Amino acid sequence: MENYVKYGDLMVASVLAEFVNQQAIPGTGLSVDKFWSGFQTLIEELAPENERLLKKREELQHKLNEWHREHRDHFRTEEYTSFLEKIGYLEPVVEDFTIRTENVDDEIVRQAGPQLVVPVNNARYAINAANARWGSLYDAFYGTDVIGDEDGMERGSSYNPLRGQRVISMAKEFLDTTIPLQIGSHKDVVTYSVANNYLEAHFIDGSTTLLAEPKQFLGYQGIMEKPETLLFKNNNLHFEICIDYNHPIGASDKAGVKDIVLESALTTIMDFEDSVAAVDAMDKVEVYNNWLGLMKGNLTATFQKGEKTIVRRLNEDKTYRDCSGSEFSLRGRSLLLARNVGHLMTSEAILYGDEKEIPEGIMDGVISGLIAKHDLLGTGNYLNSKKGSVYIVKPKMHGSDEVEFANQLFNCIEDLLELKRNTLKIGVMDEERRTTLNLKNCINKVKDRLVFINTGFLDRTGDEIHTSMEAGPMIRKNDMRSSKWLKAYEVANVVVGINAGLPGRAQIGKGMWAMPDLMAEMVKQKIGHLKAGANTAWVPSPTAATLHALHYHELNVAKIHDSFKTEIDNLRTEILTFPVDNTGNWSAEEIQQELNNNAQGILGYVVRWVEQGIGCSKVPDINNIGLMEDRATLRISSQHLANWLHHGICSTEQVMETLERMASVVDEQNLDDPNYCPMSADYQNSIAFQAACELVFEGVRQPSGYTEPILHRRRLEAKRKQEVSVSK
Repeated sequence: MENYVKYGDLMVASVLAEFVNQQAIPGTGLSVDKFWSGFQTLIEELAPENERLLKKREELQHKLNEWHREHRDHFRTEEYTSFLEKIGYLEPVVEDFTIRTENVDDEIVRQAGPQLVVPVNNARYAINAANARWGSLYDAFYGTDVIGDEDGMERGSSYNPLRGQRVISMAKEFLDTTIPLQIGSHKDVVTYSVANNYLEAHFIDGSTTLLAEPKQFLGYQGIMEKPETLLFKNNNLHFEICIDYNHPIGASDKAGVKDIVLESALTTIMDFEDSVAAVDAMDKVEVYNNWLGLMKGNLTATFQKGEKTIVRRLNEDKTYRDCSGSEFSLRGRSLLLARNVGHLMTSEAILYGDEKEIPEGIMDGVISGLIAKHDLLGTGNYLNSKKGSVYIVKPKMHGSDEVEFANQLFNCIEDLLELKRNTLKIGVMDEERRTTLNLKNCINKVKDRLVFINTGFLDRTGDEIHTSMEAGPMIRKNDMRSSKWLKAYEVANVVVGINAGLPGRAQIGKGMWAMPDLMAEMVKQKIGHLKAGANTAWVPSPTAATLHALHYHELNVAKIHDSFKTEIDNLRTEILTFPVDNTGNWSAEEIQQELNNNAQGILGYVVRWVEQGIGCSKVPDINNIGLMEDRATLRISSQHLANWLHHGICSTEQVMETLERMASVVDEQNLDDPNYCPMSADYQNSIAFQAACELVFEGVRQPSGYTEPILHRRRLEAKRKQEVSVSK
């Protein structure tokens, strides 16, 4: 075949073979022939099992659909639970155990803090996220709505001194709360110095005081009498006071403080999955190449900012001296995890057997592991893992047999790459119903390599809708957040994680704040994730990471874990409560509002995914509020519309009219994008519009309600159309 290279029985796309052979393998101690030979053996062993597990998903869904159709009018919880146990959907619960994961970095086992998620195929975003380990609190306050624009404190195009003074005042309040002085306030300090193994704070009257907890001060940069940077620790998180009397901001402060810099994104998930539109070999090489640059520490991004050319690189480590004068350093970058794709999709990048596409999740695991071996060998500019581990997050797994398969895959990858057992650590995303109900069993299957579990509202809701499609019409989408099943799911995840010994060994995470422009509201609400027992939670930007870090200074999550004593059995019944409303009491106006909201969200995301290959972006909703959208948001919206259509809440004609009307709204919202291709100009020939229609009208029949099969096919169609247009 053209554009493929043959290795045994594997056909590898030339662009991928060139990347692996010339860039990924050299320096790993592996030979090209041995790698591809081992890869073929791995595929022959695991691909059939991958296919069997997907078939099991379909068989279980078919049985669920039949049961719901037969029992809709006479539902009993006991009968339903017995049915789930009989078909193997509910598994016999394993005996109590404690995970045994070893060699895990401190950012996961010792520290609690924000977690960024970023599409790895965008080099600039990836570098910004890796560098978000440290963030300016002054910038986060000044540049967001945490400080309102009223009373003369507008942001504007030039510096506003009044707003700046409010920033300084809020920052000093943070210092008084986090590292209080024995006497007085940081607001009144005129100089800081290091003497007699302590940090001293000096006031204008000549008096001096120390920190209430002197051990919170760790070190400094500069000279002891006039330090440039002071380093502190609170709740195991570091932060700096940066001093420069000659700086424009420092000059306006009594103590010359120009900024407070917080340790922010402790960990970052470099995403190969939901926020990435990678549909062919060329796209996958872009993903893998950036991951390689991150593992080697040499990834760069060049862009224009006005008339300047900016080159973005990874930050170096930070170096300090302690009170005795000894030098020490802290990591300058976030600890990076790779989120591979799940078990569903296949990729044309590698063909095997009778020219069958390889399971993409297997390919991601092998190649991302191969690339990470450069970090393990320490041949790059920086170390990602100081403990010699590779962190791979696996999404969208259904039940413990699929988690066990991921563990088997990791074993095979370690053997292929000549790595010690359990070098590859796994993050298990609890975002499918069968995993939620069998989470203890899932964790048990990877108890020697688990470093992460988390909840995800959107994918989990999408699976809830699809799994219970025949149970009845679903409640309105915004009502899902207060539904009984969701609250029980969020609690159960934490309870199971704590009982399995995750605190101090692995992360228990919570989901994304999807409104990057509404930071004031995030600061109010997202502390709830800590109160719910999460020692990490997702944020959409470096600025959001810095603001969310404030919550971890306010609360010590380790102490909160002690309060979780709920038994999981008490939650299962609530988790199995369907979010349906069979009353049909919605007004015509309420139904149309729901259709408008879903249709606009679907179209706003799909048009960028299909036409431009953008897998994650800030998409304006129907009220022009920017929302961070990825495939998970698309899954819930498309499944919700499909459910209402399936149960006759709306008609095909009404949905189509709504989609066409909302396409015009989305076109209007994208008028300033020169690369945008309007949908309303020609609905029939707009690939993006037809993809959106297909997601809704074929939604009931999509595997687990996933959007990937349609998106990938339509994106490939759009790329080929664009290639033909260019060639002409």
